[in-house]
This record gives sequence, structure tokens and C-alpha cells, in this order.
Amino acid sequence: MYTPSQNRYDNSERIFNRCGRSGILLPKVSLGFWHNFGGVDAYERSRAITHYAFDHGITHFDLANNYGPPYGSAEETMGRLMEQDFRPFRHELFISSKAGYDMWPGPYGNWGSRKYLITSLEQSLKRMHLDYVDLFYSHRYDPNTPLEETLQALVDVVKAGKALYVGISNWPTEALAFGYEYLKAHDTPLLIYQGCLNMIDRRPIEEGQLGFCHDNGVGFIAFSPLAQGLLTNKYLNGIPQGSRMSRGTSLPSSRLTPELLAQLQQWQSEAQAEDKPLSQKALEWILQQQGVTSVLVGASSVEQLAQNLKCMEGV
Repeated sequence: MYTPSQNRYDNSERIFNRCGRSGILLPKVSLGFWHNFGGVDAYERSRAITHYAFDHGITHFDLANNYGPPYGSAEETMGRLMEQDFRPFRHELFISSKAGYDMWPGPYGNWGSRKYLITSLEQSLKRMHLDYVDLFYSHRYDPNTPLEETLQALVDVVKAGKALYVGISNWPTEALAFGYEYLKAHDTPLLIYQGCLNMIDRRPIEEGQLGFCHDNGVGFIAFSPLAQGLLTNKYLNGIPQGSRMSRGTSLPSSRLTPELLAQLQQWQSEAQAEDKPLSQKALEWILQQQGVTSVLVGASSVEQLAQNLKCMEGV
């Protein structure tokens, strides 16, 4: 049986931020299951990473219906972890999932319809062996489904007891503002917005989502904070064999332009002058942005997670 550290909440003021103007505190660093927790990954490694996270006060595990690969398998890993390790500590965990991207064939397995969102959440709960999720997101903006339909589905899963809070991810600012007002009017306030934010990709700042969240008491959580590894030392000397970019999966080699490489090398020099790795500097930069609640990090090893958690020191 897994016995978590008795000291996991020591220095809570260093670990947690308030999520907007809600009653929820989230760890400054949250654990994302996008990669490294799927059916193709070693379960015992995933298990060790989640143990280390919880032992150090990381209570928020972030998933989505199609995380894997294959689709659904990250949630199946979460279900296995719940049964083997975390069931006695369910009340201490904040577990999120999402629906919005491709999940199953046919017209009802994608985008933002009521049919898709509610059906997907039902499936997610079964895979994770949960009665409810703490947070359920609309994973992306759907230009063809009325926003009222998507938002009312979020309201209804809360009223049905299948989610405690709702979130929005990857919506443009105008749609975010509409969603905020709709949810408030239907007694299901928007808890948090999830957007891609890092030192390279600053669109939530430039397009106004982060400012809107800060001004309206909505939390903000950043995904891809290390730009899928670009903001580490991995690509400072080119494309290493076996890297995500070399495999040509979610990070195309065209991203690593000469201009970007020069910028990365400059940031690396600045990080070295501060006696820290580039990844830590990148995570600290996000947490220093006004309105940011948390950053979502992935981890392929306990050692990598331990390094990433250092960004909470002094921020």
C-alpha cells in the first residue's frame, strides 16, 4: 500500500495559489497526463511520478479524454492509480478532465456538442473509476456549435454532480467573455481558463485571455510551459536523436528556426548567470505573470519532475 509523505503540506504557502476569486487553492505546479501516462508507457514509472508529486503537495492531476496514446489510456492509468494507491486520498486530490478534440469516429466524437461533452464525461468517469471530477473543461472552441449549447452542458454536468467546477480551454477572448457571463448567470461560475503560455508563445497575454481572467477573478493555468521541450537544454545544439522533434510527432523541426535557436541560447546564458537551468527560468517566468494560478508540467521521470518543482521556490 502506498503511504504518502506526512510532510506533503509543509510550506503550503510556497506550494499553493488561490484560483481566481474561488475557494480553490491549486499547486503552482500541476501534473499533466498529456504524455508519459498512456497505454504505451511503463505503468510503474507513471506510478512513481504521481507518488512523488503527491508526496510534495502536488494535488492537481490534469487529464483529457483523448490523452494517451491510445485515446483514453491516460485516464485508464488514472483509474488504476485510484484503485491501487489514491482511493483513500480522493478527497485530497483535484482531478480534471476535458472533452473537445477528436475521441471516437462519427459525428458525435468531437468538438462541442452537448451529446459529445456529456457522453465523453460519462466515459471518462468510468475509465478513471470516479464518481465525479473536480473540474471539467470544454477543451476547445467550436465555431459551429452554439456557445449556449456547449456552456449549458457544462452547467448541467455540475448540477448532475458529475463535476464540481467547470473550465474553458483554447477559446478566443470574445468567446471566453461570453462564456464567463453565461456561466455566472446560470449559477456555475467559471473556475479557470487553460491556455498555452510560455516564453515563446505569449498569445494569452497578447490576445487578452490572461488579462480578462485576472480582471474577472478567473484562474489561469498554463499548458506547454516548456514549449514541448524547446525551453530546456535539449535543442540548444540542434535536434538530438530520439527527441520529440526527431520523431516528427507533435513538434515539427520547422519550429527550430535560426532566430529561435539564437533566442534560446540567449535565455540559456541568462539562466546560467542565475545558476539555474533554462527550464526552471521558463517556469518561473510563467508564474511571475499577473493572473497565473498554476503551470501544467509533464514528466517522463521522477528526476525531471523534481527539477521542475524547484520553480516554486521564491515565486
